[in-house]
Formats: sequence, structure tokens, C-alpha cells
Amino acid sequence: MKRKTITLVLLLVATAVGMTAMAQNLLNDEQETKLSDAIEIGKKLNDLKSRLAPDKRVAIWDDVRCLNAIDLHVPMITGTVGYQWQKDSISAELDKYNVKYHNSIEVLANKVPADKQWALVKLSIATLRCEPKHSAEVATQGIMGMPLRVIEVGEWCRVQCPDGYIAYVPESSLKFVNEQELTKWKSAERYIVTVYDDRLVTEPKGDETVSDLVLGDILCAVNKKGKWIELATPDGRTGWVSKESVEQLDKWAQQNIDLKKIEKTARRMMGSSYLWGGTSTKATDCSGLTKVSYFSNGIILQRDASQQALTGKKIADWHDAKLCDLLFFGNSTTGRVTHVGLYLRDGKYIHCSGQVKINDLNPEAPDYLYSPLSISRINGMIGTKGIIYVRDHDWYFDKNK
Repeated sequence: MKRKTITLVLLLVATAVGMTAMAQNLLNDEQETKLSDAIEIGKKLNDLKSRLAPDKRVAIWDDVRCLNAIDLHVPMITGTVGYQWQKDSISAELDKYNVKYHNSIEVLANKVPADKQWALVKLSIATLRCEPKHSAEVATQGIMGMPLRVIEVGEWCRVQCPDGYIAYVPESSLKFVNEQELTKWKSAERYIVTVYDDRLVTEPKGDETVSDLVLGDILCAVNKKGKWIELATPDGRTGWVSKESVEQLDKWAQQNIDLKKIEKTARRMMGSSYLWGGTSTKATDCSGLTKVSYFSNGIILQRDASQQALTGKKIADWHDAKLCDLLFFGNSTTGRVTHVGLYLRDGKYIHCSGQVKINDLNPEAPDYLYSPLSISRINGMIGTKGIIYVRDHDWYFDKNK
């Protein structure tokens, strides 16, 4: 009887050991599956980043990664993106591969109150920076009436410009609007400043300034009196300006490409100073000059030279360049673009380097400066990637009408 008891005990122990081993094997299999899924998800996220956020200047994709901790029920995706469509795109892509995961990505724009999801620049020029502080590098500029999509709110707001560029701007530079107010603004009678600069004054022929004005500023009509028109800034300040300095936005936006007009705007800025991040007639950097010149003709280009270089039709040789083609300069070894200018004619080009000036592409010319890495033609390419008419941009005009 004693032997039978011992045998039974040993059998039970052996069974328990076997079951424990089996459970451990199952646990190991589960851990290996989760680890394998996490690795696969990580690869997919890297691929998605190259497609959905290849350029951090125009897309937020901060620390998006897959946590593969063994104690997680399923792999977890964390990080921060700008918009809900990015988070949804991640889920849609991963769902194709039959992997288990939990999408815990934070969407910044979802935290913005409905009454602050859009904004209009209320100053003639607003400075946008790379970080939320006045000491940070200037990224770009916004001009009065420029619509901005708000991604984060605070003393400094993170916003996206019509050209896609993302940067920080002081809240005090903005007039917030909700979706309905933006739609109303798009259907309002608006005027755009078409001269190099001017002033909004308290009364016709008056001298007291309400606001300075620069080329491209957009204001709403209030009243008209002879050769003067009363306009309102986005934040409701009203004043008068000569009708000769502005044009009705709807009419202005219907213009087609006019290379001589683009050239005229660039030449009008001759001698003006260089400002890193500048994109207004007060001061520009190199790509700011090309942006301002083309915007005067109702065309939005990308913000930076390296971005503009990826747009348009490629021209192989500068001898084949035509008026207002974009010339790109930089490191011939790496191919990195760091500078851009506008081709004029006979080898001459205008650019902003220290100041807006004209130089020559011919190495034998006394005013030769730089040889281009590449050339892009904008004419004939409007509507392709990175080049759009203002009239076709749904932040400026309601395309449903």
C-alpha cells in the first residue's frame, strides 16, 4: 500500500511538472509571437513614416514606435502625430497584416477646441519660429489674412501654413476662427494688397496708422469712398487705403501665370536685406524671394529651397532655362540644396544672398556667382506636387461652391 501511495505521488508530481513545462512552452510561444508582432509592427511604422511623414517640416511624427514589453497584453503603438488621419492610416495599414496591437498614439489637433481650430494672421507680418520661444530660429513668416490650421494652442501655437509648413507663432499674432467662421470669411468680399507696401489709415488721406500693409495681405471690405476703400483686419480693426493699392481677391485669384509680373516683383525687391526665414516684401531669405514673387501672381510654392527643388519640371542645362525658372545651388558632392534664385535671361538671375541682387551663371562673366545643381520650371506645372494656385487652395476659397 505504501509503494502505491509513493507511486501515485510521483505520478502526480511528474504530471504537474509536465503541465508546468507545457504552460511555460505556451507562454514562451505567446511571448515570441508578441515579440515577432512588435518587430513586424516596427518595420511597418518605419515604412509608414517614409510615406506619411518623410519631412518633419510639414508633418508631425514624434517618437512613433511600438513598445514590445513582454508583460503587455498586445504590442502598443505610442508617440504623437498632428492629425487624426495619420493615426487612422497607421491602423488601416496594420490591419492588413493580421497582427494584434493597441494604437495609443496621441493626436495633437484633437485637443484643439472647436473655436480655435483655424486662425487668420492679424498682423501685416507674423514671425513663425521652429520652437515656441522668441529666441528660437525663424522658420517662416505669415502675412495678414493668411489662413492657418491650428495643431496646438497656448501662448505659442503650433500651426500649419497653406504651403504645409509647420511652425510656432505667438497667440497674440492670430485671430482664431472656427470652421463656420472660416467658411464665412472665404465667401466675404475680400481685398488683397497688390503694392510693395502701404498703410491702413484712420481716414481717407489721413496720416494716423491703423496697420502697416505688405504685398499679399488680405482684408475684408467695409466701405468705399471715392478713390479710397475702408477695410477690416482679421481682428476687426478698420481703416482706409487707396483703391490703387488693393484688388478684389476673387478677381486677383483668377489671374494665370504671368512671368513678367513675377520678374517685376522680384526686381522690386532689389537691394532689400536678407532675413533668415523671411517671406515678405520687408525682408526675405532666398526661397522667401521666390515665394513672394510667385505669390504676387497667385501661386503658392513650397517654403524652403530644398523643398522647391523637388517640384516642377527639371531642366538639364542653364542655357535652356527660361524666365522665372528656379535655379538651385548647393553642395555638388552631396547634392544638398541650400540656395535658390530666379532665372532672368542671358545667363542672369536674381536671388537673395546678403541682399536681393543679380548675378551671372556664366563662369567667365565678371558678376558670376555659383553654378546650379538643378533647375525647375514652374510654368506649365501648376497643380502638380508643391505648386498650387491660391484660387485652388481650399483654405482660401470654398471649392464646394
